[in-house]
Amino acid sequence: MIFEAIRESHDLQRDLCRKLTASRGDMAARQVLFLQLKVELMAHAAAEERHLYVPLLMEDGGMDASRHALHEHHQVDELLEDLSVRNKKQDGWIATAKTLSFKVRHHLKEEESKFFHVAGRLLSDAKKKQLAGKYKREIVRMRKHYAAEFQTVAVSAATGLVKPAKPAADKPATRGNAKAGAQLRGMSKPRRTR
Repeated sequence: MIFEAIRESHDLQRDLCRKLTASRGDMAARQVLFLQLKVELMAHAAAEERHLYVPLLMEDGGMDASRHALHEHHQVDELLEDLSVRNKKQDGWIATAKTLSFKVRHHLKEEESKFFHVAGRLLSDAKKKQLAGKYKREIVRMRKHYAAEFQTVAVSAATGLVKPAKPAADKPATRGNAKAGAQLRGMSKPRRTR
């Protein structure tokens, strides 16, 4: 059902928030954790809004709950924007990350304890099952979409989850290397110079 599919992402978000706010010293690791969380939050919000909030907005009893949840997604987006700075060591960054973590955990708890109950009453079992399939496909698609913006994170082909990217293999130097330069130009041998 849709709620179990969404809870999987919720658990992942909680774990990434915990790891991010506990990160110390290694700024490269902090950056990767932040990007993993950012991609997960953005992908989850997009998939959830399309495949849970919109159907509930069509129901009179789901309008208020959906609007409130959309507002909280917007607040999370603003905090992500504040944290999307190059220097993750600057004053106040970890405090803002803790604020984000608190807001995310609050939203998830409220969603699971209140919003899911409203949705459970308004949606038929067949609709919940249909939305679950759509949500699962959409979140993986959106993870890939958002992860493509960054070089340090990627989406696992096996699990569909965001993970640190493998470092790119070193490319052969072309500047000052006649053989590599010739290969780039499509020639088998370097140009002869006087």
